[in-house]
Amino acid sequence: MFSSAFTVIGHRGARGHAPENTLLAIDTGIALGAPWVEFDVQRHPSGALLVFHDLTLDRTTNGHGFLADQPLAALRALDAGGGQLIPTLQEVLDLVDQRVGVNIELKSAGGTAEAVAAVIRSYVEAGWPVEKFLVSSFHLPELWEFKQLAPEIPVGALLCGVPLDWAGCALELGAATLNLSSEFVDPRLIADAHAHGIKVYVYTVNDPAEMRLLRQMGVDGVFTDYPDRALAI
Repeated sequence: MFSSAFTVIGHRGARGHAPENTLLAIDTGIALGAPWVEFDVQRHPSGALLVFHDLTLDRTTNGHGFLADQPLAALRALDAGGGQLIPTLQEVLDLVDQRVGVNIELKSAGGTAEAVAAVIRSYVEAGWPVEKFLVSSFHLPELWEFKQLAPEIPVGALLCGVPLDWAGCALELGAATLNLSSEFVDPRLIADAHAHGIKVYVYTVNDPAEMRLLRQMGVDGVFTDYPDRALAI
């Protein structure tokens, strides 16, 4: 799916350079040369798939309260930083237009997998190669549901810790990647993943020295707020 080279994935687009999870951040990540961009998707009660990380609006917009409690029209009128709006999944995919790969992180459960699978299927039918997609989640049951609905789309298991069965959860999911917190990088976990043909990507890495160290440890790539720093090494 990915090249054998160290893979650079722009985190929430390019969060270090533009407001996260906005069209500007996605476009900035692409302009900086990232071959992949990552962003978060939540299913709003209206059915809309919104590219947004937090459950609440306060940190990244001029709104307040829980995203799910606000009408869609009100959410779409908010400033998500620098005059940017909260985009939909479809708006991001249209902007990307196959220029790079997209890692879609499922942030919510309860129908998110089904809705995202339907959208991705429509883009594949319109000509996107399945290799341009990676769907990941910390909510592994939701990711499992996605894999049943769209088995042809690669998935990545997100972890914040070292499991007792090492890469076992990723193997059970049929995952192409194991996306691991930088706090829990363990050579034995890397080795177990690689033994099963699973690539290891580490988040969120912004220090060039740490990037070099991780590459020496054998990880296959990093999620970073500064794709330009990773590409420079």
